[in-house]
Amino acid sequence: MLATATKESEKTRDVEDAEEEEKVVAKQGPMDELLQSAPKPPAIDDVVEGPVIAVGRARVFVDLHPFGTGIIYGREYLSAREALKNVHIGDTITAKVVGTDNTEGYIELSLREARQALIWNEAETATQKKTVFELPVTDANKGGLIIAWNGLQGFLPASQLAPAHYPRVPDGDKDKIFVELKKLVGTRIEVLIITANPKEQKLIFSEKGAGTSERSSLVEKYGVGDTLDGIVTGATDFGVFVKLEEGLEGLVHISEMDWALVENPKTRYKVGEAVKVKVIEIKDDKVSLSIKALADDPWKAAAAKYKKDQKVDAVVIKYNKHGALASIEEGVAGLVHISEFKDEPELRAKLELGKVYPFTITLFEPKERRMTLKPVA
Repeated sequence: MLATATKESEKTRDVEDAEEEEKVVAKQGPMDELLQSAPKPPAIDDVVEGPVIAVGRARVFVDLHPFGTGIIYGREYLSAREALKNVHIGDTITAKVVGTDNTEGYIELSLREARQALIWNEAETATQKKTVFELPVTDANKGGLIIAWNGLQGFLPASQLAPAHYPRVPDGDKDKIFVELKKLVGTRIEVLIITANPKEQKLIFSEKGAGTSERSSLVEKYGVGDTLDGIVTGATDFGVFVKLEEGLEGLVHISEMDWALVENPKTRYKVGEAVKVKVIEIKDDKVSLSIKALADDPWKAAAAKYKKDQKVDAVVIKYNKHGALASIEEGVAGLVHISEFKDEPELRAKLELGKVYPFTITLFEPKERRMTLKPVA
């Protein structure tokens, strides 16, 4: 009964509140509606626009009707004095609000910050529209290239370079990569803006996906599933580049090089070596290739030979943050979880790389290529 009475009381209050709101709305007259529809006064960081109404000594006054007068003075005037030299009464100025509580009642403005805000807005729009720019490379470091755009300095990581410009350094030496990147300084390349963050002053470019129509026409000749002959043109930590024809290369990611574990792509293939590859994806004029897709999947054969709870011998091939990987045959490896040991030092002491140990299969899902192992006590 008490709960029912409480619910009824809540319903009554809800109805009363709704009726009170209706009374307030009904009492609102034309003046209330006008106030609600009136524009809000400019706040700090807003970009505003208005005509110049006076030019004084080291200051410019801007009409921001109906909110008052804006002023560019002091440090903001000095930073924009070259642009303000040619400003006359009646000229329209776009500026950014940097202060609203001036002691003389003016709204403080910045021409310099307005310019920056407009540039960053343009950068954000270009990111969304995937606009392609041809821009100069002004400098380089060991991580990539410095790109100039609209007075801003941006960064193009080496990993975002198109295959044609990626440093072909066989041993992956960072100093040699830097030498190759320096060769691009002074050239102009086609890029996209992929990150524009004004708060962090971060402008990141990518050359991938910004290729010309000529590259697009080359890519159009290929389809997913095609088996092709190619030539290795370079190796990196994440895979190898393969030339399919003049002007077109594809990437074989490290995960697509072999069914077995690949530790270092640079030791697997040499530049100039002929390889057979399969096209597994074409996206944004980029061709992804696979070498292992042309070989039989060892997990299919393993499905007929192994099962859960079976005892097997396996060789330890790698340590990772979860434990160790042990292979029961070429291309078929499972995880020995660190929880099977007291700590990581014990795991490494009891499971040495390259040695064979007896295990029990605790999970075996060949279709998903998943397996876990437990050391035999």
